[in-house]
Amino acid sequence: MSETKQDKKQSFSQSQQKKKFESPKREAILDLAKYKDHQVRVKLMGGRLVVGVLKGYDQLMNLVLDETIEYMRDSNDKISKDKTRSLGFTVIRGNILASISLMEGSEIIYMQNSE
Repeated sequence: MSETKQDKKQSFSQSQQKKKFESPKREAILDLAKYKDHQVRVKLMGGRLVVGVLKGYDQLMNLVLDETIEYMRDSNDKISKDKTRSLGFTVIRGNILASISLMEGSEIIYMQNSE
């Protein structure tokens, strides 16, 4: 009742194919659980800046924010602290996310040109 060499080869190749498609579970680069229900600042590709309360996220870094406020740009294309727009409940796709940080203990640093 022993397996033949052909049967062993076939079962080995089937197990190899399974392993090829079953990759180990990857851990997230950034643990957003510590930011949940806290106010966060999110910088988006294209230069937009929004602030809101992080309500949810997924593995693709899609974010769900509540009480979201977008900081508008002025005529010089710089972000203005005075001009804002209320967005409310917002979903932000992870592929346009440039950075995320807590509002507590952080402030916007404005870069100055050396002209």
